[in-house]
Amino acid sequence: MWLVLVGIASVQLGAGFAKSLFDEVDPTTIVWLRLATSMLVLVAVLRPQLRGRTREDWLVVLAFGASLALMNWAIYQSFARIPLGVAVTIEFIGPLTLAVLGSRRPRDLAWVVLAAVGVLLLGFDGDDLDAAGVVFALVAGAAWAAYILLSARTGRHWEGLDGLAVASVVAALLLTPFAIGIGGEDLLDPRILLIGAAVGLLSSVIPYSCELVALRSLSPGVFGILMSLEPAAAALAGILVLGELLGAAQWAAVACVIAASVGATRAAGAGRAGRDVVVRD
Repeated sequence: MWLVLVGIASVQLGAGFAKSLFDEVDPTTIVWLRLATSMLVLVAVLRPQLRGRTREDWLVVLAFGASLALMNWAIYQSFARIPLGVAVTIEFIGPLTLAVLGSRRPRDLAWVVLAAVGVLLLGFDGDDLDAAGVVFALVAGAAWAAYILLSARTGRHWEGLDGLAVASVVAALLLTPFAIGIGGEDLLDPRILLIGAAVGLLSSVIPYSCELVALRSLSPGVFGILMSLEPAAAALAGILVLGELLGAAQWAAVACVIAASVGATRAAGAGRAGRDVVVRD
């Protein structure tokens, strides 16, 4: 259990650290450096087998990589516009909805309603939310849901974690032209490269390693419920790293989304909704 909590804290502290740099480094540059760091570590450790792959294998992993790129890019664009805790709370609607759809009981739609109430509460705390930031968070949530579905398909076509390693390469390559066009000379600055590597370690390498080890002893259902704490962890990271204080209504929104996520995870059962919703690069 503690490994999962360490992973959650690492992801959100990494996000907070990344956002603190947005005044001097564009979010696209930071997210590309994060993905590149993850790619290098995964490829070096896993050494994925590429020979003998079918056309369908490649199509699946390309789509998986595209969802990974969009998910990370969109949430960083959201971070740049709205508080960290608010962005992750909205983003969590994607996997939560997918978990509910995995259940065949109509009454489980109540969890979506509860989450919707939480999102509506975000708009009732004095400060207006940036519309673009909200849209980017919703896009990130949709990409996360796509990532979950494609993760399952990739696992059927690629052995072990080879598919994730290859998808990380695809994601980094897709963002490379934008990172070069926007980052320019920043990508030649050793300090920026080190910062990006640190974000990659905090946001991808460390949490992924913790999750991988934790899944050996935790049931997927328990794992999924623990991961439902991400919105709260993001809100706390926003306070500690960025000084982003949330109002009472926003904390109530976070609580609603966490409760809905726990309920949806339990309702959908330990299998797909537990494990697939939580593991991301």
